[in-house]
Amino acid sequence: MLTMFVGAFIFLFLIDEIAQMIALISELAENANIHIVYLQTILKIIGIAYIAEFGAQIAKDAGQGAIASKIELAGKIFILVLAIPIIKAVIEMIIALLPS
Repeated sequence: MLTMFVGAFIFLFLIDEIAQMIALISELAENANIHIVYLQTILKIIGIAYIAEFGAQIAKDAGQGAIASKIELAGKIFILVLAIPIIKAVIEMIIALLPS
């Protein structure tokens, strides 16, 4: 319980810095004419990675290594599902660049 409280407290302490980083990344993406959907997807992927890692560490601290590995697997699967549109766009771009 203490681990979860400290983790949540640290996250709340850093939320302003996280908001500034997201604003900077959004501005850079806008200047580079990157579609906002891709940026949102990447930010979601980063969030899932951090949440899955945090959950796995809590499970490991509780002595539940098997549950921790399942949390990590679930996080990886969610990331893969979210990455499908980006992977599809990259493949379509590569195919468009190849001579027909």
